[in-house]
Amino acid sequence: MGEYSEECIRIFLEKQGQLFDEPVAENLEEAEAFLEDCMAIVVDSLSEVREYMEQEGLDVEGISDEELEEQSEVFALPGGQYLIVEG
Repeated sequence: MGEYSEECIRIFLEKQGQLFDEPVAENLEEAEAFLEDCMAIVVDSLSEVREYMEQEGLDVEGISDEELEEQSEVFALPGGQYLIVEG
């Protein structure tokens, strides 16, 4: 596995339905390729999720941390990190 940990890829594969109506990957290799193609990023905290979304032009000023964590493109990872996948 390259840029993304196996655990990160596995979580995306298991939870891809929160962002997409139909599966975009059937196995770990396809999931990793998809994450690379869409330039998904891993950040270390919710504040970094907020910062990323602001940089992307999204208005997240009035959104609580809980609501931010529930956004369909945000996948919580073990250890407090987050995967952000733009759909």
